[in-house]
Amino acid sequence: MQFVDEATIDVRAGNGGHGCLSFRREKYVEFGGPDGGDGGAGGHVYVLADSNLNTLVDYRYERSYKARNGEPGKGRQMTGKSAEDIYLKVPVGTTVVDLDTDEVLADLTRDGEAVMVAKGGRGGLGNVHFKSSVNQAPRKTTNGTPGEVRRLRLELKVLADVGLLGMPNAGKSTLIRAISAAKPKVADYPFTTLVPNLGVVKADRYRSFVVADIPGLIEGAAEGAGLGIRFLKHLARTRLLLHVVDIAPLDGEPADQIDAIADELDRFSPALAEQERWLVFNKIDLLPDQEAAERVEEIVAELGWEGPVFRLSAAAGVGCEELVYALMNAIEERRLREKEDPEYAAEQRSLRERLEQEAREKIQEIKRVNRAARDNDDNDDDDDDHDVEIVYER
Repeated sequence: MQFVDEATIDVRAGNGGHGCLSFRREKYVEFGGPDGGDGGAGGHVYVLADSNLNTLVDYRYERSYKARNGEPGKGRQMTGKSAEDIYLKVPVGTTVVDLDTDEVLADLTRDGEAVMVAKGGRGGLGNVHFKSSVNQAPRKTTNGTPGEVRRLRLELKVLADVGLLGMPNAGKSTLIRAISAAKPKVADYPFTTLVPNLGVVKADRYRSFVVADIPGLIEGAAEGAGLGIRFLKHLARTRLLLHVVDIAPLDGEPADQIDAIADELDRFSPALAEQERWLVFNKIDLLPDQEAAERVEEIVAELGWEGPVFRLSAAAGVGCEELVYALMNAIEERRLREKEDPEYAAEQRSLRERLEQEAREKIQEIKRVNRAARDNDDNDDDDDDHDVEIVYER
């Protein structure tokens, strides 16, 4: 299955039908008068959120969508048939952006939520509307109005409460397998994860949250190195970030790796860097208990870290339960505070909006740079697939 989280499409609403020019013609009726009917309305174009979808892959192959035109009016004051509206189904979490104005038309975060993205034209008036005492045989009608035409960018951001980030091979996929029913690929080489993975974590029978695992980051990711930069935007809707750290990496120091990831977050989006972040030191089973504890204390002291810190082994299942309950309590506390404190809720909405805008601008900036590089290398072609969408094989 392919994962596509961005696509560009063209939509065209239907035109309104023209009004009819007609006069009543019946036996024994000497002066029938005008009886031209109105034209039908053109079809609208809607974008509809569907929880059964999880990728925009359908819009990679078909990029032009047009609603039908309204039928013209007919004699005997018959109105033309209005065209049916069309609905383009997208995954929940899709943002619809007008490419010409860069305006965000909709942010579809609920199943069944729909928004009109192109309005159909109105039907024209038949000549029956223009009769009067001084013009009893009008030959005037009006044409239907044209439907709206738009070029849209669809951006998918997964809906998750918790986002996992870290270097490749830090153990993020192993962690999501340990705490949820998700089964992402796990291997002993970097960039095993190529697309975001979602898992539902159940703390208790009626208490659960969603965690998202994105591909690992490397230094220079904000300039397009590696894979993770393409998927950092998927952390825009999370309430909390888990920074997974390999306590005993094969190369480099954990403190340096933590600083490198924090720097990439800030360069990608200052708003993302402001999100609350917890440190999770993974693979503690590779060291003796005392040495692992001392190692964590040294790293935390070196960083001057003041946030929550957890030690666990995702592969062995050590410390996972404690982390799950801490996350569940933190998420419930934030949900409750957003309901009871309007000021806090407004701050969180503002932060998420700023994060999404910064992420959108950064992604487009990287695309412009890559496009310019291809132009300079004389390798540009007419097919701009890679500039408008991201496709990886699962």
